[in-house]
This record gives sequence, C-alpha cells and structure tokens, in this order.
Amino acid sequence: MNHSISILSPTAILGYGFPESSFEAGLARNPDAIAVDAGSTDPGPYYLGSGESFTNREAVKRDLTLMIKAGLEREIPVLIGTAGGSGARPHLQWCLEVIDEVLCDLNRNARVAEIASDQDQDSVINALHAGRISALGPVPQLTEEAITNSTYIVAQMGVEPVIDALEQGAQIVVTGRCYDPAVFAAVPIRAGLSEALSLHMGKILECAAIAAVPGSGSDCMLGVVDASGFTLEALSSERRCTVTSVAAHTLYEKTDPRFLPGPGGVLDLTACHFEQLDERRVRVTGTQLQKSERYTIKLEGSQPAGFRTISIAGIRAPDLIEQLDAVLLAVRERVFTNFQSIDQADVQLLFRVYGKNGVMGELEPCREQLPHEVGLVIEVVAKTQSLADTVCSFARSTLLHFGYPGRQSTAGNLAFPYSPSDISHGVVYEFSVYHLMTVDDPLSPFPIQIKVRGVT
Repeated sequence: MNHSISILSPTAILGYGFPESSFEAGLARNPDAIAVDAGSTDPGPYYLGSGESFTNREAVKRDLTLMIKAGLEREIPVLIGTAGGSGARPHLQWCLEVIDEVLCDLNRNARVAEIASDQDQDSVINALHAGRISALGPVPQLTEEAITNSTYIVAQMGVEPVIDALEQGAQIVVTGRCYDPAVFAAVPIRAGLSEALSLHMGKILECAAIAAVPGSGSDCMLGVVDASGFTLEALSSERRCTVTSVAAHTLYEKTDPRFLPGPGGVLDLTACHFEQLDERRVRVTGTQLQKSERYTIKLEGSQPAGFRTISIAGIRAPDLIEQLDAVLLAVRERVFTNFQSIDQADVQLLFRVYGKNGVMGELEPCREQLPHEVGLVIEVVAKTQSLADTVCSFARSTLLHFGYPGRQSTAGNLAFPYSPSDISHGVVYEFSVYHLMTVDDPLSPFPIQIKVRGVT
C-alpha cells in the first residue's frame, strides 16, 4: 500500500477556470491524480431535462487542455465526474467531444473510459414495482407517470465504476452522473487507503478552494490522504486553509451536519478532529464510515413543466410600493377575469418583488421595512408558449396603467430596462425523479467503455 496518495483538484466545477500558477504549484507536489467535478443539480432541472451544459464549452476546453496535458506528461490519471453538468448521455458525449479536440490539439492519444449513468425507463419502472425505490427527503413517492415523462433519468454512481475503469488501464475517466466525492476518492481507495477518509477528503476537494480563505470556486486545492488522516492545502499564495474554513465546508449541504450519506454508506463525522498544521494547511482525522445493509444510488430525472415568459420592471413610486401586495392581487384577478376561458390549472402567474420579498417570499421576516424602490419580475408558466406570452403581456400592461388609491402620477407604474419588455423563455423543466434505488451490484447500472481517443 502506498504511504500516501495526493489528489489535485483544479476548480470547483470544470469550466469555472483556475490560475495556472496555482495549478503549477499543485503539479510541483507530484500528485497521484488530477480530479474535477463537472456538474451539479444546483443550477436546477433545466440542464438535465434539456440535455444542455450549464458551463461554457470554450471554458471547459481551456481547463481540460491544462489538465489532460499535465496528466499525460506525468502519467497520472485525469478523472472527470458528472460530465457536461448533469451527466446524462448528451452531456457525456458533449464532454467527450471536447476531450477529442483537446487530444488532437495536443497531438496525443489516450485510453479514455466513459461511464454512462443513464437509466432506461423500463428498468426504473421494474424497480418501482419491485419495491426497490424510495423517496429521498420531502418528495412525493415515485410514479410511473413521472418516470415516463422524464426526458432523462440518471443514477449517481459511487467509486466502484471509477475504480474499475482505472483497473482497466484508463488514463482519462469521464463519468455520467457521479457522487461528487467519488472521482477524488477512487485513487486512494484503490490504493488500499481508508474509504472514510478518502470520501471525506473528496467531499471537500470537489469544491476546490471554496474551502479556503478567502474562498474561491475558481482556484486549486491539494489533498493528501494517508493511513490516519488527510491534509488539505490551498495552492494559491492568496489563500489558506483554516480549521474553520475546512470544518465549515465539511458541515454544509447536509440535513444533519454529523452525517453525509452516499452510495453504499454514510460518513460519520461526529469524531472528526481538525488541526492547523501551519498557516496554509489543515489536517483532518477521525472520520468513520457506516456501511449500509443495502447499496442505494440516487436517481435524478427532469420533465417538461410548461413554457415561460417573463417581464422585468422597476417600481419607485412610494404610494404604489406601500400597497403593492394588494395591487398585484387585483392585477391577478383582472387577468383571469379577462381570460375566463383559460383553465387556471394550465397557467401560473407569479410576481417576484425584489427588494421586498423576492428571495424568501412568504418566509421573509423583514416585512415592516418599506423599500424606496423594488425590482419586479412578472413570470408566467403555461401549457404553451403562446399562452404564456398572452398572459404575461396582459399582466404587464394591466399593472403598467393600473389605478390604485392615492395614485399621484397618471404615467406608467413600471420602468422597463429592456425593449421588448417581454421575454419568451421557452421550455421550463422540473425535477420529476429524486429518489433512491436499491441495487445488488454497484457496477451493473453503469456500463464502462474504454477506447483510445485522439491522434492514432
């Protein structure tokens, strides 16, 4: 078993960029692998449903060029998790096309493993009927309708398929939807080091220098794991890891800060110890892994929910701002009175009032403060784009000249920063599958293909 394994994480998301100076500092420490997370559900369901990437292609190519060049020169693997942002088939192919371009530009070839995570609808329906699917958190129980309406359904793989690809000699591993820490943990786990420590380190490395001070999603981090713990180091001279920054990153994004569930088990963080080694490095020990009796993987799916049109405006009249809730309610009533033939089940009319409660909505605690101006987003989601356009247009024009008690100005109530004022947004997606599926084998849902790509 190797004494220690070091992993270089260049950036929080592939395509977010990183300074070459930080990357070179990481390479100078002779890492055993370069790993990066390329996706997330954070940008919402649109990207999974549409098959589009939320990162820019040229930015992704720039990052991959530096990573692949360094990996091939040093003969260390390059691992990419959740390709293309959401990890469905079109995202995976999009990322592989970028890799092909990079290899050709470098005049190199490489053994590239692609690990698909797509789950066909029939298999998911069979698992549902077999009682192998359960809700994840406060979501409805899964239905056949939700499965069949989903454009793509992906499963979140653990470390096992990534390790299998490395065992088969892959120099570059590109995965579909992947448990975020998996591509960082696979190399040390394959080397025989602690699963618990490797996964915990991966949990932090997947966000790169966000766990440093000052935090950044566009800078590099190095993790070194050994038999008793792991050490984290920010690689920019402008940043440093602290006990607080590393511990805070360990605790976030969890319903219970003590436990981090993932494929095959739960990380128990209750006995973790964080130690400041020097100004720039923190060491972590004490992480435990509770193996699950059943191996479960998370399913994610997205389905069309309608078509969206928005209109953005500003309001600065204090008399209107003071009674804006009542005015918006009256505008809503007038819209649906004017279009009585419209089934309200086919239309959502939303008013987002920024500067008042646009972020927190009904949960906003500061309701007594009267802002001097607000930003208003009129949003309509409807069964068709034409219907969304119609309702948004009427809501906007109604509010523009709506008469309210005490109105001082006879001009329009809204200030529009854009012309045209209404923007047709296209198809809207919503998450339709967000559930756990029990599997007998952590490898079987994730087929691996390895081939030489690039210059031959």
